[in-house]
Amino acid sequence: MHSKRRLFLSFFLLLSFVSFAAILLYSCHYSSSLPPSLSSANSSPYSSKFKFVIKVLAYNRLAPLKRCLHSLSRAQYGSDRVDLYIHLDHFKQPESKNRSVIQERIDSDHQILEFLDGFRWRNGEKQIMYNSENRGLQAQWIQAWWPQSNDEFAFIVEDDLELSPLFYQFLKKAIMIYYYDKSNYDPSVFGISLQRPRFVAGKHGNKIELDGDTRLLLYQMVGTWGQLLFPKPWKEFRLWYNDHKAKDIKPLLQGMVTTGWYKKMGERIWTPWFIKFIHTRGYFNIYTNFGRERALSVSHRDAGVNYGKNAGPDSDLIMKKTADFELFRMKPLGELRWYNFCFKEVFPGRIVNRLNQLENVLKTVQNDKTVTLVSLHGTRESVVRNLICYFEKNGLQNYVFWGDDLELLHDLARRGHPVIYGNNLLVDEISGMDLTKLTVVKGYLIRKFLELGYNIWLMDGNMVPVTNALPKLLDQSFDFLARDDVELMFLRNSLNTRKFWNDNFISNLAGKNKYSEKVSFVGLISKALEKNNHLKVGTLDEWIVLVSLSTYNKDSTVSGRDTVVYWSGLSPVERELQKVDLWLLDEDSSCNAVVCHPQLKPS
Repeated sequence: MHSKRRLFLSFFLLLSFVSFAAILLYSCHYSSSLPPSLSSANSSPYSSKFKFVIKVLAYNRLAPLKRCLHSLSRAQYGSDRVDLYIHLDHFKQPESKNRSVIQERIDSDHQILEFLDGFRWRNGEKQIMYNSENRGLQAQWIQAWWPQSNDEFAFIVEDDLELSPLFYQFLKKAIMIYYYDKSNYDPSVFGISLQRPRFVAGKHGNKIELDGDTRLLLYQMVGTWGQLLFPKPWKEFRLWYNDHKAKDIKPLLQGMVTTGWYKKMGERIWTPWFIKFIHTRGYFNIYTNFGRERALSVSHRDAGVNYGKNAGPDSDLIMKKTADFELFRMKPLGELRWYNFCFKEVFPGRIVNRLNQLENVLKTVQNDKTVTLVSLHGTRESVVRNLICYFEKNGLQNYVFWGDDLELLHDLARRGHPVIYGNNLLVDEISGMDLTKLTVVKGYLIRKFLELGYNIWLMDGNMVPVTNALPKLLDQSFDFLARDDVELMFLRNSLNTRKFWNDNFISNLAGKNKYSEKVSFVGLISKALEKNNHLKVGTLDEWIVLVSLSTYNKDSTVSGRDTVVYWSGLSPVERELQKVDLWLLDEDSSCNAVVCHPQLKPS
C-alpha cells in the first residue's frame, strides 16, 4: 500500500515538473519572439504612461467592417491594454424620399449596430459612437481624437482596412524608438504609416520607386490606410484646422495631386487639409517599405467615398515574420532617408558652426562645382521664406544660407535647407557681428569655398531671382562678374582667383579692419581688382537682367535672360513685392505651390 502511494507521489511530482518546464519553455519562446520593447514592457520607463487607442471609422459597410474588426482582434497585443473606439457615421439622407430606400438604409445601420453590440473586444474598453446625422469622412477623421496626454497615441483605421497580426508589435516598438528615445526623437515627425508608399503627391501621382534595402523612410505625405498619429502634431493640426475653417481659408496647394482631389470632392475628404498643414510646418511621416508590395495594413478599396466601386486590395498583407527581412529591425532616425512631397531626398539638420564642417555639408548640396552663398543678414524672415519659394520654383539646389538669426537658421535646417551660423565661424578671431566683422567672416567663407574647389555665386537675401536660376557660367572664361551697386557677384575657382583672395582680401582688405556702410562688399572687391591684370573681370549685365524693385514691372524681364530683382532699405518690402506679383507666400508664410523638378545626381 505504501509502495503504491510512493509510486503515485513520484509520478505526480514528475508530471508537475514536466508541466512547469513546458510552461516555462513556452513563456521564454513567446517572450523571445516579441520585439525587445514588448518582451520587456514591464521594465520600460514609459510603460506606465504609454497609451494606445484604436479609432475605427465606419459607414454603412457591414462586411468590410467585420473583416476589419476581426483582423484587429487577431492582432498580438501581449498583456497591453488597448481601447477600441468605433465611430459609426449615420447614413446619408437620400435625395429622393423613397420610403423603401430610406428603410433599407435604416435596416443596414441596425444590422451594423447589432453586430457591434455583440462584437467582443478582450484587450481593453470598447466604445461605440453612433452619429445622429451624417457627418462625412472629413469630420470623422478630424473629430475622432483629441489626445488626453502627450503619451496617448491613436491608430486611425477606416472600415475597409485589414491589419496584420503583427501591426501592434511593430507600432509599439517604433513608438518606443522614434518617440520616447531622445536620441531618435524629432519634433518634425508627426506619425507612422503602415500604408505602403505608392505615389508622389507632388508629381500628379507618379509611382514611387524604392530600392529593396530601404525598410523605413520618412516621407511628407500622410497615409490614410493605417496611420498612427503622434499627440503633439495632431493637436497642432486640430487648432490650425479650426482657425483656417473659421477664416474660410481653403487648403489649396498648387502642384499637388491632392488639390485636384479637393477641387473635385470638396469637404468630403480631409487629406488636403492635413497635407497643407504638413507643408506649412515642414513635418514628415515614417513609412515602411517591405518590398514585393507587402504591408502591415491593406486597403481593400471597397466602394465608398473614395471609390465608386470595389477596387480590391492595394497590397499583400504580412501575416507572419518572413525570412527575407527582419520585420522589427529599426535603424536610428539619423540613418533613415527623408523625402519631400516631390519625393526628392532632403537632409535635415545641416548646420555649419565651424569652417571645417563646411566640406561635408557642401557634398550634400552640390550637383556641380558652383554653389550659391546667400547672406541673410538684415533680411526679414518673411522675405527669406519668399526667396526660398523662388529657389524651389526655379530649381536652384546648390545653395547655402548664411546668417546670425539662430532661431530662423534652425528652422530652415530642420526643413532640409543647409545653413551656416556666422557667429560661431571665427570665434578666436572676432566676436559679435558688426559690419567690419561681417566682412571678415564673408571673406573667410569665400576662401574656404575656393579651397574646396567651388565656384561661388554670392548673393544678398534682399533680392529675388525671378526667372530661372543663376547661370552656371562653367563654360565661360570670366573669373569675376559683378556690378558695384548690387550685392551679387560670381567668383570662379582658379589658381589666380585663390591667390588674389589670399593676397588682396584676407591679408590686406579685411586685415585693415575698416569697413564703411557706403561701400558694399562687392564694391570693395571690385575696387581691389582695378589693378589686377591676372583675372578676367566682367559685368553681370552681360549675363543677367538686374532690375531695382522700385522700377520693376512685368515687362522688365528679357526673353532668354535670367532676371534678378533687388532692393535696399524698402519697408515694408512684402507690400512692394506683392504689388508686382513677386510674392509667393500664403497666409501661413509658406510657399503657395509645390514645384517638382527633374532630379540630378551629384557629380
